[in-house]
Amino acid sequence: MSQFWKPGTERPRLIDDEEGGVLFYSTSALSSSSSGYGFASVEKQRQRLPVYKYRTAILYLVETHATAIIVGETGSGKTTQIPQFLKEAGWAEGGRIIACTQPRRLAVQSVASRVAEEMGVKLGEEVGYTIRFEDVTNTDLTRIKFLTDGVLLREMMDDPLLSKYSVIMVDEAHERSLSTDILLGLLKKIQRRRPELRLIISSATIEAKKISSFFSPSKRRQALQTEDHGPNAEPAILSVEGRGFNVEIFYVEDPVPDYLQAAVSTVLSIHDQEAMGDILMFLTGQDDIDAAVQLLSEESRNGRNQGLIILPLYSGLPRADQDLVFSPTPRGKRKVVISTNIAETSLTLEGIVYVVDSGFSKQRFYNPITDIESLIVAPISKASARQRAGRAGRVRPGKCYRLYTEQYFLKEMSAEGIPEIQRSNLVSSVIQDPMISKTILASNQYGCSEEVITIAALLSMQSIWISARGTEKELDEVKLRFAAAEGDHVTFLNVYKGFIQSNKSSKWCHKNFINYNAMKRALEVREQLRRIAQRLGIVLKSCEGDIQVVRKAITAGFFANACRLEPYSYNGTYKTVRTSQEVYIHPSSVLFRVNPKWVIYNSLVSTDRQYMRNVISIDPSWLREAAPHFYQHQQPKPIAH
Repeated sequence: MSQFWKPGTERPRLIDDEEGGVLFYSTSALSSSSSGYGFASVEKQRQRLPVYKYRTAILYLVETHATAIIVGETGSGKTTQIPQFLKEAGWAEGGRIIACTQPRRLAVQSVASRVAEEMGVKLGEEVGYTIRFEDVTNTDLTRIKFLTDGVLLREMMDDPLLSKYSVIMVDEAHERSLSTDILLGLLKKIQRRRPELRLIISSATIEAKKISSFFSPSKRRQALQTEDHGPNAEPAILSVEGRGFNVEIFYVEDPVPDYLQAAVSTVLSIHDQEAMGDILMFLTGQDDIDAAVQLLSEESRNGRNQGLIILPLYSGLPRADQDLVFSPTPRGKRKVVISTNIAETSLTLEGIVYVVDSGFSKQRFYNPITDIESLIVAPISKASARQRAGRAGRVRPGKCYRLYTEQYFLKEMSAEGIPEIQRSNLVSSVIQDPMISKTILASNQYGCSEEVITIAALLSMQSIWISARGTEKELDEVKLRFAAAEGDHVTFLNVYKGFIQSNKSSKWCHKNFINYNAMKRALEVREQLRRIAQRLGIVLKSCEGDIQVVRKAITAGFFANACRLEPYSYNGTYKTVRTSQEVYIHPSSVLFRVNPKWVIYNSLVSTDRQYMRNVISIDPSWLREAAPHFYQHQQPKPIAH
């Protein structure tokens, strides 16, 4: 077994670096090879990672400090190696668990798989992961657990002090996701009650000073902790260099009118003129990515891009398709990964030599006045641009093609992105999914809980339909087979019924343009909701076809999302009852162009106008019945004589 620093032995030598962090020089113990693994090649790969020579230093900091801040570039190996170092040093003994959080589900799954593979164990046993609606852990066996920061926040509801964890590593803290920021705030509080808990905050950019000052204790607390001979409450900072090669940056001479078309053209130029090596293209979301895949596929049919393997990457993609991104590129071929900003820091893709950066990403922005949260395509920050460029220098010197001007990058691009906590609706952070919860509770009263938990499970999916360029007409025809006059929620019930009657057939899904993986996940979510409902004493009962009570239950939960069709409206303009905001039924809804007089929506999305997604028709009298404190009947004014 490898040797590690232990208290009482010679301490590793350290010096200050220019950023005010601490750089460690490893002792001779680090050069000894590990014999604790049966897979010599895997161990050699581990030893080649930049973080490997810092393991003594990392373990020293974790032992002596309550909080360790580790600054390391993406690709340094910090995410996969540090949890293993901690386990090997004994932090998972006595039934304790080492946790490592990630902002994204896909990163959790891929990192957990990689660590299990390196340790030679089955995923779900000694190494496991938990994401929303998917728990691949074993209570008795799991010692290293990867999870999203949102899942760890939910765990706090049952165990506010997170007492089963000995070390919690918060990875990718620089992304400043809403859940990450809230988690860091709560962990600081937990540390006061549990001084023995160790925190590792990992970031790919130099935000170490901010994080350090946030976790620095008051002088009084520091003095108390010193008296108790506990770990040093002052955070320690460690800088770990990456393993990057030089990346040459190219800019466009003039702003591009269409970044999607420019990105596709750039990929084709690289393929025509540059040496072999995989390409990573950054776009904003699934629609953009699907369009780029389509354009490149059309070029392939014209014989221009022979040898390209075109692979999309976004969070809603089926797991099997996600895994293709990580598979080795066949000899003589070139892989083109077309991704959202998920590949910016969360995932490391080997073999990337060229990066095409559109300069945009989809970002969530909340307007508290209109109460509308919009997903907007917005320019990225300089920090993001540098992260994207860095993906090209993993295996050899690379090139990054930025589809914006150098002048724009230097003079106009913001240095850092706006943290999500400053541009989000914080309701879901304070209370978990309140409208759905209220709907499920109301379904008990109306006797339709079976139908409502089915609807709730399907609403939790990004989309149950598969849409691709060129198949819009066929998809609309298929939707008509399931369409219910009452709206999308009841249509979902029809889809679910058909899926169950088909014996959960993937062929049936394919034929009906339905996402098979989304339906499978929805079944798991439904089972979880069913168990929670039973635990709360909700009687699971079917409405036996009485759809009106289902609509009443939905109204009880989503009464604040009621809208009325504008009188004499020819273009389907609705106004929200609460704020008189102009909204429209989304084209994907079965009620698009049907325009019932009163509707309730599940969510609003903002593109060229405000669109209601997942819409159901209601009777306005149900609003007063569901929320008399919110709605009052307005008496008509008497006509003056």
